[in-house]
Amino acid sequence: MPLIKVLPHPEICPAGAELRAAPGTSICEALLDNGIAIEHACDMSCACTTCHVVVRQGFDSLNELEEDEEDLLDKAWGLEPQSRLSCQALVAQQDLTVEIPRYTINHARENH
Repeated sequence: MPLIKVLPHPEICPAGAELRAAPGTSICEALLDNGIAIEHACDMSCACTTCHVVVRQGFDSLNELEEDEEDLLDKAWGLEPQSRLSCQALVAQQDLTVEIPRYTINHARENH
């Protein structure tokens, strides 16, 4: 199973993390299944940008972006060429390094 390296995030994953995920699993599911509480306000239905990540390594191994995801990414905070919505990006056979941006655009954040 591919390795996902999560770079440190001051609130969600201060020490960073390394985890394994089966091919076909979304990055969001893999993070949640391993105790990394990435935001996902739309319940992983590709209707928001709160699960935005920047894929620092392995970007080209992910599934192609769909038009809906591309449109939403335009609204994401800290958009970069390697940005993906983690609920839509499926792990393939290659290891990944992901960075969770420091901020999200979430006007209805809970537990704040």
